[in-house]
Amino acid sequence: MQQIAEALGAKAEGDLSLRLKGPAQPERAGHDDLALAMDPKFIPDLASGAARVAVLPIGTDWRALGLQAAIFAPHPRYALSGVNALFEKPVLAPDGIHPSAVISAQAEIGENPSIGPFVVIGAGVRIGANARILSHVSIAENARIGADCLLHQGVRIGARVHIGARFIAQPNAVIGADGFSHVNPDPGAVEAARAGRQPTKDQQQKQGFTRINSLGSVRIGDDVELGACAVIDRGTISDTTIGNGTKIDNLVQLGHNVQVGSNCLICAQAGSGGSAVISDRVVLAGQVGVADHVTVGENVVAAGKSGISSNVPPNRFIMGNPAIKAEANVESYKAYRRLPKLMAKVEALQKQVAKLRKDK
Repeated sequence: MQQIAEALGAKAEGDLSLRLKGPAQPERAGHDDLALAMDPKFIPDLASGAARVAVLPIGTDWRALGLQAAIFAPHPRYALSGVNALFEKPVLAPDGIHPSAVISAQAEIGENPSIGPFVVIGAGVRIGANARILSHVSIAENARIGADCLLHQGVRIGARVHIGARFIAQPNAVIGADGFSHVNPDPGAVEAARAGRQPTKDQQQKQGFTRINSLGSVRIGDDVELGACAVIDRGTISDTTIGNGTKIDNLVQLGHNVQVGSNCLICAQAGSGGSAVISDRVVLAGQVGVADHVTVGENVVAAGKSGISSNVPPNRFIMGNPAIKAEANVESYKAYRRLPKLMAKVEALQKQVAKLRKDK
């Protein structure tokens, strides 16, 4: 326990010699588990478990809870990250290159690689030291990946993609897919809609779409993480870019030419149209949609399912569709819920006015 407290930089009290096998939810914690009750609402659950030690909010009377020791967490979620890191179960990535891997003679692989079964690495690829590349990953020609990468099963990295150090990609993520760019041979309904007009009869789509090939690629900074089945399209002319430290969740779609800044959080099922700019330290919650060519300013937080269809100034908390300041959205929602009563009052007033007119 002493080692855990020191690793977390946290204050600890009680019997610091106790040995623990791992973290657990308070109600399921056994005799040798570290119960995670950093949030006060979880403290009552300790009575249902058998933990001797718990991570608690500062100032909690751990003796009154029947514990033998406690670790105090000033920042609960940060403490959770530290605890889970201490007890991490390492990814099984044996040293060396599996005999079934297909690696071009023109590829350069850094020191201490772990390359799993059925991996395919193309010509001109350069991969830094300590790479862990699990089964069925493919890396296309001339890609660059920095040191200490971890590519889980089925990751696809396209041609000319450049990725920094300590990159993590979860299963079936795709980096460098073709951008979704198509155009009508003649101006039609899409162009009318883009201009804010209703399409005329003559502007209906009569021909197929012509594709615009993607000549760019993707550039990703250091310490970036990409979730399972997330997709980053390559740019049409210039590269799609992701800044240092950005974390991208499962099932996220980033279109061609999108520029994402540093230390952003982009949550599951969020998506961005082509050429959008998502500035540094932006948080997009689940299912947020960003329209093409829109700029989202620094430090913006967008609540779940927000629809961002116009530029957002820095330092805003927004929600709704179309997304507006959170407090304005809440007031709008309150007004929306009052609409049935308001309509009933209007109907009653209409009847009274109609009666007055008849009486005249």
